[in-house]
Amino acid sequence: MNLRARFPIFKTHPKLVYLDSASTSQRVDSSMKAEQDYYLNSNANVHRGLYPMAEAATEKYESVREIARKFLHAGKDGEVVFTRGATESLNIVALGWGRKFLKKGDEVLLTVLEHHSNLVPWQIVAKEKGARVKFCPILSTGNLDYKALEKLVTKKTKIISVTGLSNTLGTLIDLPVVVRLARKVGAKICVDAAQLVAHMSVDVQKLDVDFLAFSGHKIYGPTGAGVLYAKREILETMDPWLGGGDMIREVSEEFSTWNDIPWKFEAGTPSVAQVIGMGAAMEFMMEVGKNTLMKHDREMQEYTFKKLNELSFVEVYGPKGFDQHRGSISFNVKGVHPHDVAAILGDQGVCVRAGHHCTMPLMKALCQVSTVRVSFGLYNTAKDVEALSKGLKKVAKIFEL
Repeated sequence: MNLRARFPIFKTHPKLVYLDSASTSQRVDSSMKAEQDYYLNSNANVHRGLYPMAEAATEKYESVREIARKFLHAGKDGEVVFTRGATESLNIVALGWGRKFLKKGDEVLLTVLEHHSNLVPWQIVAKEKGARVKFCPILSTGNLDYKALEKLVTKKTKIISVTGLSNTLGTLIDLPVVVRLARKVGAKICVDAAQLVAHMSVDVQKLDVDFLAFSGHKIYGPTGAGVLYAKREILETMDPWLGGGDMIREVSEEFSTWNDIPWKFEAGTPSVAQVIGMGAAMEFMMEVGKNTLMKHDREMQEYTFKKLNELSFVEVYGPKGFDQHRGSISFNVKGVHPHDVAAILGDQGVCVRAGHHCTMPLMKALCQVSTVRVSFGLYNTAKDVEALSKGLKKVAKIFEL
């Protein structure tokens, strides 16, 4: 299976070495085609029109819920909410669930690995409600400190919101352990799966999570579309976080009543084309399958660590075993600012990310201001890693390391 051939950007830029998929992946051909087909053949708003083109648009849009249900192995209708990305999904949990159910003295438990989108919303809500946000530390290896986590979980813990896979270190979280600890005290569990679903098959029923969020653009689909999975019985109890069209059942001058789930949480005109494109991307991921995903990740990861370990001037952070790590590798070139490293690599056609990666508490834990990060997609090959190694050697030469 020539997966790289499925991505049109490499036909436009055949020499492109793209190692920034944790930020945004390149687009698979079927996703781009699905979006274009909507615009060419059924460009109309959904849920409102009674004419054939509008009905066709609604049918295409709503069919993606079933694709998402299969993608996540969800069990019930109404558990897939379309959003504009993982950030919006996590804000719905914090603002829709947290504002209603958190009270003074309650605790929200996060980890220092969290992306800001799974941190800032909880800080906002905790400040409003008088709740407390606590953080589980990591070990020197970059793995989560599960012993510390167990001690941090108390009867005051109302929700544990955790990344499934660190966007910065690639640390893989043992979600069954986290869920077990949450259930012992009756806490809810929310998973930021923006990175996780790009590298592993996820079964929300088997995991028994209450909420799970991801973005389409991390799984080879378009920007501006994402999914919030939540158990139906929990969604039923939550209040909408945005008001407007389509999320209502009845509106009068005195009051409004809400639509059924999931539409109660989908105010306004949705990202129709993007959701349809995201559906095609999820189908592509299921077509590729978990075995191919795992094989490719292992090959890329092991070869990258091998090449980086050959460079004495490179310091790598985080876990390295395949059972503890996927997708992203963070490192620094000793004595060189990460931005300089990224700029020099960029001049060589090697695209990497440099900065705090929206994980500033993690940077503090690492005693770093920023790092260089490489992250993989299904289109990457060993040649990309070799180009990275060659580029880093040029960095060393320029700075006389």
